[in-house]
Amino acid sequence: MAASFNKSKHLSKEKRGIRKEKFLEITSTPAIKADPSAYSGDYRVEGMGFSLDLRVAPDGTVEGTGYDPVEFESNVMRQYTLTNARVQGGLLSATKTYANGTTQTVEGVFIDRTTKTSPTDPGSTVFGLGISGNFGHISGITLTKLFYQRAR
Repeated sequence: MAASFNKSKHLSKEKRGIRKEKFLEITSTPAIKADPSAYSGDYRVEGMGFSLDLRVAPDGTVEGTGYDPVEFESNVMRQYTLTNARVQGGLLSATKTYANGTTQTVEGVFIDRTTKTSPTDPGSTVFGLGISGNFGHISGITLTKLFYQRAR
């Protein structure tokens, strides 16, 4: 599941003898911790309004709350609580339960995500939670994967 968050782009363009190159490589590797409580923390999707506060016990049971945007063009959010949540081997499984009683299954993987902007760049690595699902549309694009970076 972590590999589904990998991305690689390398473009090269030459015009009138001038060569322009763009490079981006994102590599995600599973972040498996011996103590599941090490996954506890606040997680955010940068610039999109998604948030998740996780409290993980040493036995892998999880309590959590968060917010999802109702519409991306507004600041209206809907709160949810995680139910039947568990972390096992770096994988999170849970159900989001919203205030109106609707539910959504959640599956994710804790990952170390390394971003390189050139082939010689050593990269910068951040820890977070990658979640797959259907998260709505922005400008005609369907969101199917989100990376929640740990804020603290």
